[in-house]
Amino acid sequence: MSSRGSYRTALTYGAVGATQAADLMTYPPEGFTPAESRARIGHGDARFETAVTQALTWQIQERSGIRVQVEDQPDDDEVRYNPVTFDEHGVPVAPASIGTPRVEKFAADGTPLLTAGTTATLEMHAFGRTVHAPVRVVSIIDETDRKGFAYGTLEGHPLSGEESFVVERTSDGSVWLQVRQFSQPSSRKWAFVAPLLRRQQRVMAAKYLSALRGD
Repeated sequence: MSSRGSYRTALTYGAVGATQAADLMTYPPEGFTPAESRARIGHGDARFETAVTQALTWQIQERSGIRVQVEDQPDDDEVRYNPVTFDEHGVPVAPASIGTPRVEKFAADGTPLLTAGTTATLEMHAFGRTVHAPVRVVSIIDETDRKGFAYGTLEGHPLSGEESFVVERTSDGSVWLQVRQFSQPSSRKWAFVAPLLRRQQRVMAAKYLSALRGD
């Protein structure tokens, strides 16, 4: 499904790419809280490739009890949003831009993988109610031994910020899942329950890390 109107909905935070910027994760802007979790999920190249496919097809979220409803995927002839990029010290090295055409990628079985610009609503049960959390995929991490994606929040999400999910392969062949969160309450209403939001984030981070274990 493609909807140009929803594709252009603005993100609700400015530091796009923050989960991949070491400096911002260590010294975040005022009001934002960073968090990082990491767990070993297996060993070997086959496990790495399988975990990457799982990460890039929303399986981390779905296996954690979240219903993912994809709302918008840019058409092949549309261009995607390129977030600010940072070096390892958190210094911006390239400004945000609109430009690079979307590159379609598929898993070995033909399943389409996530692409930057995809918008989805995450539906979960929290705080005794069903919460709808709109997000947009802002970047795809595609390095030799690090692959995954990050999404940013859209209007209606309880939080304002970014989460990333990266599968890593270390030199000894171990496969790890890294989850980073960078956020603050999105409104005064949610600020009143900020401690509950943080607790829920910790609960979800634990579920994310467990989602790909044992496969």
